[in-house]
Amino acid sequence: MCGRYASFREAQDLADEFALSSIADDVRLMAPSWNIAPTDAVRMVVERPVHLADGSYGAIERTLRSARWGLVPSWAKGPAIGSTLINARAETLLEKPAFRRAFATRRALLPADGYYEWQPPAAGSASKTKQPFYVHATDGAPLAMAGVYEFWKDPTKADDDPTRWLVSAAVVTTTATDEMGRIHDRQPVILLPDRWDGWLDPAVDGAGAAAHLASPPPRLEFTAVSPAVSKVTTNGPHLILPVSPSGRADLDRGDRT
Repeated sequence: MCGRYASFREAQDLADEFALSSIADDVRLMAPSWNIAPTDAVRMVVERPVHLADGSYGAIERTLRSARWGLVPSWAKGPAIGSTLINARAETLLEKPAFRRAFATRRALLPADGYYEWQPPAAGSASKTKQPFYVHATDGAPLAMAGVYEFWKDPTKADDDPTRWLVSAAVVTTTATDEMGRIHDRQPVILLPDRWDGWLDPAVDGAGAAAHLASPPPRLEFTAVSPAVSKVTTNGPHLILPVSPSGRADLDRGDRT
């Protein structure tokens, strides 16, 4: 699964990396984070038609927008369900009611500098503490995690209330392989650049998009980091610094900002 990740790269750097046409204003105001947790605001790359001044729609553009992590289906009674839908299993995207409609036409890339997984202690070990690892690209490039997103309208708010719509997203996950499988049995689907167009294109249906889910991920590195990342109130670049596999108390510092 993916339960925490880091995204601290400048928005303009992402614009260059993902060939974006525009960046939403609220995205430009988002602070970098080394410890993104469920229900936090996240950045996502999407392809949507431009909404014109006369109410019509123009050409499709690739943009960087914000969403809340934890997908809230359009039919949900309230947004609380999103905290349980942070990940969408690739194997059941075409079947699960919570993700099926989003997978058909609302797919996204969630840029990450890296993500975290926790490895249980070895059998027979005296330690009962899971060891967090920071997983990142060997070449330092951003990871493009496959995602799906949805729009939910708050029935308690007026139609002219600009906050009536909630945009939310989930990370698509798959079975972990090779070294990753030794840490956790699930991992995010990470798409290489040659897969971005087909994944984002809203004209491609779910069956067509599913073909991209089996593509090989980039080369990844696994760095043991401080258990401080386990606290959602902790943030800062120290969270991705390497430590001995048992962690180090002197790195357990820093608050979210």
